[in-house]
Amino acid sequence: MKWARSISVIVLGLGICGAAEPKKPNVVVFLVDDLGYMDIGANNPDCFYETPNVDHLAKSGMRFTDGYAANPVCSPTRFSLMTGRYPTRVRATNFFSGDRSGKFNPAPLVDNMPLDEVTIAQTLKSAGYATFFAGKWHLGETEEYYPQNRGFDVNIGGYHRGGPYTGKRYFPPFKNPQMEDKPGDKHLPDRLADETVAFIEASKGKPFFAYLSFYSVHTPLMGRPDLVKKYKAKAKKITGQEFGKEEQVFGKKERKVREIQKHAVYAAMVEAMDEAVGKVLGHLEEAGLADNTIVMFTSDNGGLSTSEGSPTSNLPLRGGKGWIYEGGIREPWIVRYPGVTKAGAVSGENICSIDLFPTLAAAAGAQVEHEIDGVDLMPALKGEPLEGRALFWHYPHYSNQGGIPGGAIRVGDFKLVERYEDGRVHLYNLKDDIEEQNDLAAKHPERVSQMRARLHEWYKSVDAQFLQQKKDGPKPWSP
Repeated sequence: MKWARSISVIVLGLGICGAAEPKKPNVVVFLVDDLGYMDIGANNPDCFYETPNVDHLAKSGMRFTDGYAANPVCSPTRFSLMTGRYPTRVRATNFFSGDRSGKFNPAPLVDNMPLDEVTIAQTLKSAGYATFFAGKWHLGETEEYYPQNRGFDVNIGGYHRGGPYTGKRYFPPFKNPQMEDKPGDKHLPDRLADETVAFIEASKGKPFFAYLSFYSVHTPLMGRPDLVKKYKAKAKKITGQEFGKEEQVFGKKERKVREIQKHAVYAAMVEAMDEAVGKVLGHLEEAGLADNTIVMFTSDNGGLSTSEGSPTSNLPLRGGKGWIYEGGIREPWIVRYPGVTKAGAVSGENICSIDLFPTLAAAAGAQVEHEIDGVDLMPALKGEPLEGRALFWHYPHYSNQGGIPGGAIRVGDFKLVERYEDGRVHLYNLKDDIEEQNDLAAKHPERVSQMRARLHEWYKSVDAQFLQQKKDGPKPWSP
């Protein structure tokens, strides 16, 4: 790819000129499970949850208003963050192993990150980095797929489960098979932050890559008692209709979506996550490392708003986790890149989880010679446009949260949604209609035709799979 070749030219050029090799930047990535776009104060001035540390990070770096996950559920997005590639390329298109059927059977699912995929951890390790993972992995069933075998020197707590489902869950003893319980353990987010700080301290003198992948704020909904008490008192002051109607694609029960943020337990989970982020960021400052550390903060899918307790509201974004509407795929995205991003900068460029890999590889001066889908975000981080950008989504499944099987393409301000059961399409201008309520497809047939053709070409390029016919049932639509 063009950007990969340009990296090698720069590195070789430095050698020819005899200039000293620049110091490699350290990297810290915060990935929060199921955190919605509207769940942080930096994105939502009226946010019920208090996130001072994340908000401070946004003020010290660049906040993206139009940053996305590659998929509306966890495992596929985690694949994209690790590889820089769309998960559709390997049929890893649902959480591992989600096989719910509806009117039709779902598309075939690969429920691991194939062993021949090159991860960002392997790439940075080859460039001389110490590598560390803590928290949720959910990218393969057995140990050969775990972080310690995918480029990470250290793995604390990452294995095949999609949530903290062992021991006392978010509280000790955790009984996580990849994390030994310790005396003094109090709360899972705090333990993961402590492990991250310890790794950073032990890596002084060598560039490091720390990937803190919180189990928070995924179910089970469990909060620290002191914070739950705080938010119960705060919630008493909030009135209004808590739930509204949303589309339902399986079953006959009416689907409800949360419209007001006031869930005390969820709020406690968000704040505890924020405290853990603050602990790591504080250590970077105290250790004198902040000025040479790239920090990224994002989530793997939208906030949980339509099932499993429906703890958060993503409004004005439609839907939530499990939906290809904006509430399911638009994420908090913050990047602080010392010497590149300006404090308090805000970007409206369309970026995605596939972009983490190439951006960090370029920052490390690492060679990337295999095919990837993401782009180096350096232009956007400098305040420049990403020319000709299109983003794609492919979710040929019935989500646990009621979301439609479908695909989407975003080009500029416009987003086209295609339904996989019957092939219907919808067109939205997200600049004017972030709520995705005003379907413009009938008014702009030429734009629909162009965007749909581009989406279908992408399907072919990634070998996209679609809904399957049930025995003796009707045939589903296919492109």
